[in-house]
Amino acid sequence: MDEMEFWELVDVTRAGAEGDPEDQADLLVERLVQLDPESVLDFARHFEARYNRAYHWDLWGAAWVLLDGASDDAFDFFRCWLIGQGREVFEGAVHDPDSLADLLGDFDEEIDGDGEDLGYAADEAYEQLTGAVAPDLGIASAPAEPEGDPVDFENDRVLAERYPRLWDRFRE
Repeated sequence: MDEMEFWELVDVTRAGAEGDPEDQADLLVERLVQLDPESVLDFARHFEARYNRAYHWDLWGAAWVLLDGASDDAFDFFRCWLIGQGREVFEGAVHDPDSLADLLGDFDEEIDGDGEDLGYAADEAYEQLTGAVAPDLGIASAPAEPEGDPVDFENDRVLAERYPRLWDRFRE
């Protein structure tokens, strides 16, 4: 599976789920079990590489503003959700986290921002196909600490200055 096929699967399942990340994960599993196990592992590698790439302080700060706080786990689930939003939103957010203010349509804190199930879709599909747990993907893990400079999440002034568009749209 190449990168284009990866993003096509993400896009078609997001559209089919009408943006609901839990439904998207279910649709993704349904699509993945139609592939061979190696293709499912390729999907998992693409997902994990992007998940690790999004492990950045600037993006965590954007998640903090969007979600009105984001623990370690919440940020993990946010990164899964961000991948589920498709290539344009993902790449835009990684390049400029404040651009999420422009890239996102409606944002419902009840369902948006939490894509935990998306992070398990490839594992679930692989297990359904093979009856076994997915092997190690052979890609480097995320670093112990996020990339970049830490953000003072508890300081509203810092957050408003660092993410002016997000702050204006989602916090004021």
